[in-house]
Amino acid sequence: MTSIHDLANPGVQKLTPYAPGKPLDELEREYGITDAVKLASNENPLGPSPRAQAAIAQAMTELHRYPDGNSFEIKQALSAKLGLEQNQITLGNGSNDILELIARTFVMPGEEVVFSAHAFAVYPIVTQAVNGVMKIAPANPAGHAMPYGHDLAAMLAQITDKTRVIFVANPNNPTGTWLPKDELYSFIKNVPENIIVVVDEAYFEYVEEGEYPDASQWLGEFKNLVVTRTFSKIYGIPAVRIGYGMSHPDLADLLNRVRQPFNVNAAAQAAAVAALSDDEYVAKSLETNKQGMAQLIGACEEMDLGYIPSVGNFICIDVASNTGVDTGAVYEGLLHEGVIVRPVANYQLPSYLRITIGTQQENQRFIDGLKKVLAK
Repeated sequence: MTSIHDLANPGVQKLTPYAPGKPLDELEREYGITDAVKLASNENPLGPSPRAQAAIAQAMTELHRYPDGNSFEIKQALSAKLGLEQNQITLGNGSNDILELIARTFVMPGEEVVFSAHAFAVYPIVTQAVNGVMKIAPANPAGHAMPYGHDLAAMLAQITDKTRVIFVANPNNPTGTWLPKDELYSFIKNVPENIIVVVDEAYFEYVEEGEYPDASQWLGEFKNLVVTRTFSKIYGIPAVRIGYGMSHPDLADLLNRVRQPFNVNAAAQAAAVAALSDDEYVAKSLETNKQGMAQLIGACEEMDLGYIPSVGNFICIDVASNTGVDTGAVYEGLLHEGVIVRPVANYQLPSYLRITIGTQQENQRFIDGLKKVLAK
């Protein structure tokens, strides 16, 4: 009898499902722990904005209606905020939905997709799902100013006549490294026009570096450019799933041809419109992140632990190189202390754990737990 596995397309057969961060209730149930903290999924520790919560409550009164399939209100709000036309915006069930739409639209079996080592796990997933060929460029070395970050020259060197899409994360998850304006602009300019360049800006709103670019400002120049962002990070509404892509109208038209009807639910659309206008919440989120990052960096320096400089709402800490302790044992030990973080061995960073910046109290819970685990 033919195996069901053999009936799937070859790319899907080779896929390993995306592994999300461990849920709080699962940890508490399995370990008999209460009041655990989750610092594993780069979530906003402040919770959703009050405006978003109120908008969701209102949307619940219309659950018997299909959502607006064209997402007019959120497109209108984004258009006003970003200075783009509505026909340049594609809405997705999270920005990872946009990444999948791009792969489905532009990559045929056997064609190539370029991305960096240590880059976001969804890039290989969407490539394999359409039977594309992954071309993984070497990243910067450990001693670089942006350790394990994107080496744009190495990425350009991966381009062949079969290349169809290039994914660039700025800043990158899980490393938190970033690319300055001049370097990224020059890179895009050197990519052939028949290759789609995707600049993934999921953590855009957290970055305060002067040379960090807003790649959406280049859409008028590059018809092959897509810039993706999300409401899951600084806007604090990952549970309702909404993100978006910005591009030339012709490119957006193609993405919308393969986008599923009603892929963004009504609660997500309402929450996003409300969250987009909540400047006070965003400012508070930025300040919380800035203070929390300083708190964790200070702890790393106190404990003589290496870390990758990050401009996101997370930081990768090397818990093994200077301690001789197995990273997996540290992760497991932290679980017993009621702290969930994220191992990144699957990103070829086996000595590191990625820690989301939480509240001051959550960060201290992690620091105290890490000291206890390393002292054993």
